[in-house]
Amino acid sequence: MTTWHVILIASAATLALKLGGYVVPAGFLERERPARIADLLTVALLSALIVVQTLGAGQAIVVDARVPAVIVAAALYALRVPFVVVVVVAAAVAAGIRAFT
Repeated sequence: MTTWHVILIASAATLALKLGGYVVPAGFLERERPARIADLLTVALLSALIVVQTLGAGQAIVVDARVPAVIVAAALYALRVPFVVVVVVAAAVAAGIRAFT
C-alpha cells in the first residue's frame, strides 16, 4: 500500500464521516446525553491537541520552554485576561526561558 492509497482511504473515511453527520436526526443531538458527549468530546480533543503540540517532538516527549508558557497562558486565561494579552505574555515567557537556557 502506497502513501497515496492511505491518503485516498483517509479522505474517503473523512468524507463518509462528514456525510454521516447529515444522516443523524437533529432531535437526537438535542437530547441531553448526546449533547453533553459532543461538548465534552470537543474539549477532550482540543486538550489532547494542546498536549501533543506542547510536549511532542517527533516520537519523544520533550519538556522545554513551551510547558511553562502554556501554564502561564492557562492561568491568565482563567483570570479572564484578554486573549491577545495571554498570547503575548505566554510568548514572552517562552522567549525569556529560551534566552536564558
